[in-house]
Amino acid sequence: MIDRIALTLLIIGGLNWGSIGIFQFDLVGFIGGGQTGVVSRIIYILVALAAIWCVTLLFRDSRDTFLDEPEVSAT
Repeated sequence: MIDRIALTLLIIGGLNWGSIGIFQFDLVGFIGGGQTGVVSRIIYILVALAAIWCVTLLFRDSRDTFLDEPEVSAT
């Protein structure tokens, strides 16, 4: 569940950076009352924490994610 939340936050951050690069428009800043607004800063911090969390995905064994699911045999 934490992985999905982190990936969702990274998608939001990536779309925001895309809108800054393409349109020179900071969507998070617009919604949160400017780049220095409290809401904007919280969103920026959450996106940064999500990025740090997702670094662990690079080093995690992919089999760890499926340990809770029962194995299905092909027979």
